[in-house]
Formats: sequence, C-alpha cells, structure tokens
Amino acid sequence: MENKMLIDLFTDKSYAGIKFEKITGRYVTISDIELIKKEFEKDFEIVEIGKSVQNRPIYIYKLGTGKTKVLAWSQMHGNESTTTKAIIDLLNVFKKASHKIISGILENCSLYIIPMLNPDGAEAYTRINANSVDLNRDLRNLSQPESKILRQQYEELQPDYCLNLHDQRTIFSAGNKASPATLSFLTPSKDEERSIDEARRKSMGLIAGIEKDLKDQLPGQIGRYDDAFNINCAGDTFQNLSTPTLLFEAGHYPNDYEREKTRKYVFRALLSCLYQISNKEDVSVDYEDYFKIPENQKLFNDIIIREVEIDGQLRDVAIQFREVLSNKRIEFEPVVENIAESIHKFGHREIEGKRRKLKLPGEEKVAENVIVNKIILNTAELQVKYG
Repeated sequence: MENKMLIDLFTDKSYAGIKFEKITGRYVTISDIELIKKEFEKDFEIVEIGKSVQNRPIYIYKLGTGKTKVLAWSQMHGNESTTTKAIIDLLNVFKKASHKIISGILENCSLYIIPMLNPDGAEAYTRINANSVDLNRDLRNLSQPESKILRQQYEELQPDYCLNLHDQRTIFSAGNKASPATLSFLTPSKDEERSIDEARRKSMGLIAGIEKDLKDQLPGQIGRYDDAFNINCAGDTFQNLSTPTLLFEAGHYPNDYEREKTRKYVFRALLSCLYQISNKEDVSVDYEDYFKIPENQKLFNDIIIREVEIDGQLRDVAIQFREVLSNKRIEFEPVVENIAESIHKFGHREIEGKRRKLKLPGEEKVAENVIVNKIILNTAELQVKYG
C-alpha cells in the first residue's frame, strides 16, 4: 500500500465496525436517505437544497472545517446505488472520528456531500429522472430541477475538487483480460482536444494514488474509462471550468451482485482520495501513472455456456442479467443475449456444456431474448438465476 497511514482503516476488521448495516442491497431510495438523516443530524449540518421533479427532497451534508473544499454527489443515476452506500459508510467513519487520519481530513477539508441527486430515479430504479432525462447529460441545458441544484451548489461553493460517483455494468473488464473492472475511474476531458492542464493533472494524480493504495486488494481489477469529451456531462463541465474532477465507477466483484464487497472498495477509494487531498502538497506529482491503468473494455457476460448442441450444431450461449425492481428488491433476470458458434468474451460464471444438448424448460426453441431461470443439459437441470 502506498499510504502506510491507511493500513489500519483498510482492514476488513476495521470496515466491519464502519459499515452502516441498516442499508444494504441494490435498491436504495429516499427512505434510506431519510434514515441516515436521522442517524447523522446531530453530527453534521444537513441542508435540504431543493426538490426533485416529483417533490422529493435533495440534501447536502456539510462536514469539516478545512480550507480545501470537496463537492461529491451520488445516485445522479437512480439505479446506481453502490457509491451511495459507500458514502453512508464514509459518513459513519467521520461520525466516529476515532482515527487521526479522519480527524486530519476534517481539519484540512470541508466536505459537501449530496448522497442522492436523483431520488425519483432511485424510487423507480431507473437511470433517468421522472422526466426521462439523463441528468448526466443535462449540465449544459440545465432543463431539470436536479441538474440546476447541482450546478447551483457548484457555483455557490466553488469547490477545489469534484467527485462524481456512479455504478457501471457487469460487462466491463479492466483491460483485455478476464478481470472484472470492480473499480473504474476517469478524469474527464476539459475540451475536444483532451488537453491536460493543471486541473486534469491533479485529478489524474489522485486516481493514480487511489490505484496504488488499492491494487494489492484488487489485483488487475481497476480500470479507467475513455476520456472522449462531452460538455453536457457533469464531469466534463466542471473540468472545463478548471475544477479537478474524478469520476468513480463501482463495478462487479466476483459473485457480488448486491455489490456489498464493491461497496467496501469504493469506501476505501474515497478515503484514499480524501487522504491525498488533505495531506499531499502536490497531488499531481504521479499523474503520468494514470495512463498505466488499463482502459475498460466490454468483455464480460454474466454467464457463458460453452459448446452445447442446439439444433444439431455446437454453439456458445451468453446470458446477461437484467435488473428488475420487484417488491422493493432488485431481481437479476437471466436473458439469453447471444447464441454463436464461438463467443469471444469471458463469463463471470462459465458452464462447460461438453457438447450436450441444451434445452430451456418450457421453451420449444433455444433463442435470443428469452428469459431463462434454468437450463437442461441432456437430462441434467442447472439453475442459472442468481440468488
């Protein structure tokens, strides 16, 4: 680990005492935010900064007294809740403030945290808001109340750093290997030329530092995104205004579809980032190491069944889980995505067909876009639905 001071806070034993166990799973809504508001209202300043399209409250948490201002926001996309859970864990560790690293961050930084920017999307478990607008493509037009709220906070606070917190799909690999991108990062571009100025060097240096702090815990599982410029996006907008901005993407950890393990690593990444901001004289010093982080590729399916007989021919079958809201829980619905002679991707789960005949219970034909909870290989029945 690069920062030896973080070792105590990076142990699983330490995290077990930090994790806010009252909120788990993928479905995190405004009722959860109200719960943590009651939990932390005596410890931090919590302000309602506006309402969503459907009149749900949006809050900002203010903590710390330092001169360096950090603005962070999560669940800009309503169905991306892992970073929200990690933010709640972060609030919990700041509430306890029992470690000198934590007290040091609070002395050197002022943190402004919006745990849920899109409460309507969170309730419906959709990426978009109640007006079917992607808020992360609305920072130029500012057509939505939630977008306006974020921009207003940025203008009022004039932060020194911005942290834009998201989830990514299970399809991403860290580079071209069979390694899921459990965490991914991006320093957004500030212009079409993808210029590297002082602000971008700072965000690149911070990401490089996070990767160094976590690479032993997530070997080969940290990636970075392509930095194509889009002024409509929040990160590109704020980077264009010369504010160092980091995009966090919570991804897949093996057999962790509820993203409770990923949550832990996002928490540690946030802690690493804030520790660097509060302690390093020059956070950009190792910025070139950012380019050593492998770029994300779309090389995974949730399940791949290899070499099965379908209609007398040998085929590979790829299954992808579709996330469905049901009774206030997220179910992972297996859907046949691709049937091909050979699928050149990796499966988070791989099933060797061994040239056996593949049948789908209740289906006359094996076809794409079919929901399938079980498969039959000759006479053996296998469960493919998660959980």
